[in-house]
Amino acid sequence: MERQTQWLRGVLDLAVLALLAESGEDYGYTLVRRLDEAGLPGMKPGTLYPLLNRLDSEGLVRSEWRAGSGGPGRKFFLLTEQGRAVLAEQGPLWTEFAENATAVLERGMSS
Repeated sequence: MERQTQWLRGVLDLAVLALLAESGEDYGYTLVRRLDEAGLPGMKPGTLYPLLNRLDSEGLVRSEWRAGSGGPGRKFFLLTEQGRAVLAEQGPLWTEFAENATAVLERGMSS
């Protein structure tokens, strides 16, 4: 599991941008759950929230507090146009990298 956590850190920012592109907006707990459901388990809030704050400071997401209905308020994160552009640029590069890495691994495993 430790190794998988390291792999996830390499793509986590793009995965979060992609999830926000799908949903339009989300808050941290839901993003952790959606990452897990997508087959990217093991994300801890202590890792995700600093990443979300960094993406916010870089202008890739925007955050806003909203009052909760019958509970505490939540900090929602929304994808910005700049975040959408980074996802469009970097997403294909990551996909190519992952395909190349997979090809190398598959060759080694079949030897």
